[in-house]
Amino acid sequence: MLVSSQLSEVPAVERLVNIWAARYCPDLSVLSVGSDPVVRHQLREAASENGRVQIAHKLDERLIKEKCVLAAIRTKELLAHCKALDLVEAGRLADSASRVYRKLLEVYQESSSVVAMPSKRRLWETFGDASLVTWGMPQIEKLAYGLEPLLLELQEQYLVSKDWRSLSFITTQINFSNALLREQLTPVERVLMNPYLKFVEEQVALPWQRVCAAAAKHSPDSPIFMVVEQNLPMASEISTAIYYQLRGFFPNHSSRRGGLDNPGVKHSCLRDLDMFQAYLWLCTLEKSLKFVEQELLAMCIMVFESLGILWKMTTKANELLMHEILERLEFHQKSLINPYTKGMVEAFPA
Repeated sequence: MLVSSQLSEVPAVERLVNIWAARYCPDLSVLSVGSDPVVRHQLREAASENGRVQIAHKLDERLIKEKCVLAAIRTKELLAHCKALDLVEAGRLADSASRVYRKLLEVYQESSSVVAMPSKRRLWETFGDASLVTWGMPQIEKLAYGLEPLLLELQEQYLVSKDWRSLSFITTQINFSNALLREQLTPVERVLMNPYLKFVEEQVALPWQRVCAAAAKHSPDSPIFMVVEQNLPMASEISTAIYYQLRGFFPNHSSRRGGLDNPGVKHSCLRDLDMFQAYLWLCTLEKSLKFVEQELLAMCIMVFESLGILWKMTTKANELLMHEILERLEFHQKSLINPYTKGMVEAFPA
């Protein structure tokens, strides 16, 4: 859930912001940049100022609206069993989503020199230092603040919906919209746009910004802050490990989107496991479990039920996740985090 929060310019916050920003580094591994000169040329062109403008023109206002409406319809079909939305309401929500994407493309056209490792190293090795000035996302704070009013407006549209179950619509619609927009792009263009699309999807559900903001209450050398800083970069790795454990425990599980081996389901599962971790670290830094009890639990009850996700799988995933995190800590660190991992497990009773 997105809640407006300001990021202080203090060392602890800045260090977590850097980790947060690294989540949105372009993935060059899907391109043969090291061996194919044609791909290298395409990447240079697409990453240039003119290339960014061309991508924005390709994803014009008409196309964005069309894909957001289609995503809304597909989401309605997915959730049709609970009659969460009528078509008029779906269209209204699609309008709000379209405004988010139009703003995203405005930001995208602004060149940036911010590149996270290891892609920065790989780009330097492939293209030389000069290419970096046209690569990467803007400062994460700038992107967050620029999109925040529109994302809050979109979120409010769901919160005032006729049916509370339509809250399950927001991340699903953005997920579907992202997929439909990606289909319009070349592989090189997708590499450049994926971080932005990922940011939008995560920003409405994962409280990374609030985790960073909460660090202002801690000094960089405080034990609790050091645990959070140590574990945040491992979020995706931890989520992947738990995802494969879940496939072993629930090999025959199938939600309304399909089984755990379905690419779309896998994507959503990994995102949700990241979300659980973000809420754990938010509670840890704020020294309060209220965010889990008041936000995360309520969202899971609404969303997962609507999508046909077994509650026992949710509780198992949560247990496995908390265990995995504790296993990665030093003995003296576990006592600091145990109240919050225990609280997370107790919040999701089997």
